Order: sequence, then C-alpha cells, then structure tokens
Amino acid sequence: MTVTIFLGALLGPMALGVPIAFALIISGVALMMYLGLFDAQIVAQNVLNGADSFPLMAVPFFMLAGEVMNVGGLSRRIVNLAMVMVGHIRGGLGFVAIFAACVMASLSGSAVADAAALGALLLPMMMKSGHDPARAGGLIASASIIAPIIPPSIGFILYGVVGGVSITKLFLAGIFPGLLIAASLCVTWLIVSRKEQFQLPPRQSGAVRWKAFVESIWALLLPLIIIVGLKFGVFTPTEAGVVAAVYSLFVSMVIYRELPPSKLFEVFVSAARITSVVMFLVACAAVSAWLITVADVPGELARLLEPLMGNQTLLLFAIMVLVVAVGTAMDMTPTILIMTPVLMPIIKQAGIDPVYFGVLFIINNSIGLITPPVGTVLNVICGVSKLKMEQLMKGVMPFLIAELIVLFLLVLFPQLVTVPAAWFGR
Repeated sequence: MTVTIFLGALLGPMALGVPIAFALIISGVALMMYLGLFDAQIVAQNVLNGADSFPLMAVPFFMLAGEVMNVGGLSRRIVNLAMVMVGHIRGGLGFVAIFAACVMASLSGSAVADAAALGALLLPMMMKSGHDPARAGGLIASASIIAPIIPPSIGFILYGVVGGVSITKLFLAGIFPGLLIAASLCVTWLIVSRKEQFQLPPRQSGAVRWKAFVESIWALLLPLIIIVGLKFGVFTPTEAGVVAAVYSLFVSMVIYRELPPSKLFEVFVSAARITSVVMFLVACAAVSAWLITVADVPGELARLLEPLMGNQTLLLFAIMVLVVAVGTAMDMTPTILIMTPVLMPIIKQAGIDPVYFGVLFIINNSIGLITPPVGTVLNVICGVSKLKMEQLMKGVMPFLIAELIVLFLLVLFPQLVTVPAAWFGR
C-alpha cells in the first residue's frame, strides 16, 4: 500500500503537468499524511538539508566549465582536431562525432551541453556531405550520452551523494565502460554508413594536423589533469569541479581569447540557471528520500524481488529493465534521485558492489536520455536539426540497440567494470 501511495502521488501530478520537483514534494507529503507524520517543519528541514552537501558543490562548477567550454572555443578546437585526423576516411565525420563526444565528455559531464555543441558544429557538416540527417542526428545524440559516464560526471556525483558511495571511485570506474560504448558506436556507424553515398573531406597534410593538435592541446590537457588529480588524491571531485571551471576560464580568456569579459555575466547566468534546476530537484527529492526510508519502501520492494535475491545477475537484469522503463518517462536527474534510495538497500542486501551498480545505473539512465517521449537529448537534437521526433528515432535506433547490448554485457560480465576500475584506482 505504501508503494502504491508513493507512486500515485508522484506520477499523478506529473501526468497533470506538475513540475517534477513539486511532484516529489507532493509524494513526500502524501506519504507523511498516510503514516501520520505530517509536519511542515520536517518538509522544510529536508529540503534545506538536501541541498546542503559539500560534494554537490561540484555540480555548479562542472556546469560552468561546460558553458565556458562551448563559448570559449574549447569544443570547436576538439571537433577540428578530430576532423583533420579522421575526417577523410569513409564515414569519418561520424567517427569525428564519437571522438569529440568522448573528449568533451571528459570536460563537462553534461550530455545536454555536449549534444547542443556537437549538434551545432557537426550536424550541418554531416548533412552537407550527404549523410542521412536522421542517422547523423541519431549518432550525435547517442554519442552525447557518453558525457554522464566518462568522468567528470554529474550523474555520478548525484548518485554518490544520495547513495553514500565514493564519487572518486565512481569516476574512475566509468572510464572503460564509457570507452566501450564509444567503440560500440564506431562499429555500428561503420555498418550503417556503408549504404550511404556521401562526399569525403580531403585528407589533411601533416602540417595542418600538427597545427590542429597544438591549438587543441590546452583543451586536451583538462581531462588529463582531472583524472591524474583524482587518481593520486591531489583533489577531491568537488575540488576537481573548481579546477575545471577555473582552467576553462583561463584558457578561454587568456590563451584562446574567445571569451571576452563582457560575455562573462551571460555565461555565469546560463550556468546558474541550469544548476538551479538540478539543485532544486535534489533539494525536493530529499523529502521523498527521507519518507522512502521511514516508510520502508525498499523493504517492500525487496520482498517483491526476494525470488531473485539469490542470483545477482538475474536481479541486476530485472533492475536494469525497470530502469529502462522508467527512463522512457522520466529524465535522468529525478530518476537518480528517486530510485537510488529505493534500490541501494536492495543492492547492499544482495551483496552487489555499489560502485559497480552505480556504473550500470548511470549508463542505464544515460540511455534514457535518448528514449522517447521524454528523451532530453533527442529534444535538443530535434531543435538543432529541425527534424521531427519520429524521424530522429529511426536514426537513433541502431545506436540505442548497440548501447543496450553493451549495458547487458556489463551485467553478464562484471569484470568489464571492476577490473579496469581496480587498475585505475591503484
């Protein structure tokens, strides 16, 4: 009965168009009234405590770094480097998109920011070269969701804060699975692009390639600084966000000189606007998280999943299918905030490593960004390309299938996550 009341109070207002943050408050209040615990002070206190977290300070800094990266010329130089290196081979523009998505993922951690940047920079070029617009848009959308998997990842920060899991370990554990997804996209693009007739850009000389590399070296240094700093304990994930923001500002304003002081206010406002949405969701979700614990919702769900508790693989498959279904109707941030406190006790009871589960969980939520009807990244690409959602879905489907295959391979073979994570964490 508790689960029914919680879901009804959450999904009902959402169906009526109530913003998710307020729906989370409503679901929490409904549970409080059902349990006879209603107290407005408890609601207010949980909202304040939900946003009062040192690790969450990384979110605004990484958001700012992503905004500066796009405005200050870092994104454009990364795309240009990929273009001169592999743009001339068959299907090269698709490989450029995947390579650029991986590098940009290690700068911002935001799939939406990467989708907007890559869509604006590469999609017109791919369409002009003769690529099918829907397929090109589908590839860029699918590549953009690597951002929440390769560190720094805002998704890992939220999961780590809500679930009480080491964010540094999550960051290092996400590197290899993110690259594995990129490899699956390369293979898929190689297959689907064979049928297309398109114009190849000319092969660039060694001098042009060297120039592009030199121009992009400052952008490429940032992910190296973050990964090395985290691995050797030079700074925490929160401090890494500060490093990323300050470094991006320095490179954009002093070295590339593409971000004039007059634009700083606009960049800060844009980053603050995006951050405020995420942080308000986090604050409101704290009310539901507290009530979920008090009402023992995880216990009820554990009893439903009890037949699978003895088999970790089957349990993970069941949870992954559940998260895929939820991801079609809910955005990534609220899914993490709502489901983490529900699933974490079950994961620990089953003896599953929370870091390993966190990687699977965030990959699954990232895939939800390209599944309709809510798919945020799909909507961004639709806006950039002027394509209809139905057209873009046809283009994204082969890449979506490839990413789901990788996800379930990670469920079947945990060593694909745990072994590289242990190596990076040494």
